[in-house]
Amino acid sequence: MKKLMTLALAAGMLFGAATGASAIDFKAKGQWLFGFGLANTSLTSKENNLKSNDADTFSAVQRIRMQLDAVASESLSGTLYFEIGNQRWGQNSSGAALGADGNGNQGPHSGIKVKRAYLDWLVPQTDLKLRMGIQGVTLPNKAGGSAVLDSDVAGVTASYTFNENVALTALWARPFNDNYQGFGRDKYDHTNYLDNMDLFSLILDLKFDGVQATPWVMYGLAGRNAWNTLGAANDGAPAWTMQPYGRVSVLPNSWNDGSYVYGSMFWAGLPVAITLWDPLNIEFDINYGYVESHARFDSRKWYSGGNWIRQRGNTQRSGWLAKALVEYKMDWGVPGIFGWYASGDDGNVKNGSERMPSIAPYGNFTSFMGDGNLGWWLNDYNTSYAGTWGLGLQIRDMSFIEDLKHTFRVAYWGGTNSPSMAKYMTTSFAWNNNTIEGPYLTTNDGLLEFNLVNTYQIYENLQLNFELGYVVNMIDRDTWKHTAYNNEQFSKQDMWKAQLVFAYSF
Repeated sequence: MKKLMTLALAAGMLFGAATGASAIDFKAKGQWLFGFGLANTSLTSKENNLKSNDADTFSAVQRIRMQLDAVASESLSGTLYFEIGNQRWGQNSSGAALGADGNGNQGPHSGIKVKRAYLDWLVPQTDLKLRMGIQGVTLPNKAGGSAVLDSDVAGVTASYTFNENVALTALWARPFNDNYQGFGRDKYDHTNYLDNMDLFSLILDLKFDGVQATPWVMYGLAGRNAWNTLGAANDGAPAWTMQPYGRVSVLPNSWNDGSYVYGSMFWAGLPVAITLWDPLNIEFDINYGYVESHARFDSRKWYSGGNWIRQRGNTQRSGWLAKALVEYKMDWGVPGIFGWYASGDDGNVKNGSERMPSIAPYGNFTSFMGDGNLGWWLNDYNTSYAGTWGLGLQIRDMSFIEDLKHTFRVAYWGGTNSPSMAKYMTTSFAWNNNTIEGPYLTTNDGLLEFNLVNTYQIYENLQLNFELGYVVNMIDRDTWKHTAYNNEQFSKQDMWKAQLVFAYSF
């Protein structure tokens, strides 16, 4: 309740300021989402028939976002964006008797928070635009969303349009800083010391008749202790998506044996869209990522004697990804084919990981394994596609009745990681849908996903979204029966969901 009062007071102060500064034009927009669903979002269940996660089969959740723009002119404006996220109906987290007015602390996207707060301004007498503050940053992408970064992050963006064909954007972002608690075990191991991460990106936007290409590069520096915080960006993306083996069974106190102070990171991408032969649309995207080795670690490895041994590992991670989409627009809908291929681990932890690293990926080819639809509250995978390949067919935006559209997809997911990597893993981590990168699949594993999304426009600002999804689990049981914890008992299961979402936007 205190947070709600603070939010109301802040809004009142802003609106009150409008009375004394008539030159400022305040504009408000927002969205209410109400979701009701039945789902099983885990690929495993334990042998005692208990779920491997503690989520209810049925959930009722709501999320509210409010954005206020204070516009002084075309050259100057400020934006404040609040979110009351993922309030699960009936869950009491603030002492309310009926559990109806909790503060929403039920996950990385939940709670009352400032989602974005930034200033837009134009450098006087120039066309240089600047944005400073907590803002949405999505690296250029085509065909299936960003596999590297799509999140809210604090930073500064500068953009300049040379002409109708060429524009350039520069970015400095700081996703992590002052999260490390410190343990005082050596001269580097102190609270908030060497735990910052800084990203620097250049984006070139090229637009010509029927063709758009947006090559980009991003260089990063991460302090030694940034890896140890395992902290979260504003939307809950864990720092270990850049770690080589976020799911490898690591022995305690093995991450602090690195000798470097700062380590380098690098990403590059080339997204291209071709509409030259409209109604034919072709998109493809190529990405590469590298994170410097910053330490060695001891991992568990199962061996035939029924126990585990220590295996020395390297924290370097580098890999690549290629994805594409081809579709043809018709009167009744848009049929298409999509696919991707990403490099995978070779099975040797001594030389690091061969999967492409990511920061906060948002792959959205599909709406279960990737969150291409309104699955914000059912713990769908936000995948980076790392270590997987896939091929899918879709027909989107089919419409036979006014204001009613349908999208159907079927996609096969395969793995590109060596089956021998299962010896270093635990199934609870490898297939956990909260790992942000998606499931860890070997070349022996597969998943078959089906989506049916139906959208009905009730009013101009009110939309009804009904989705059915199913994932057939074809993960190889023999590959995973000997994991890092050889006594881990599990059985695989299919995933499914049926969700109904009402979205009011203004």
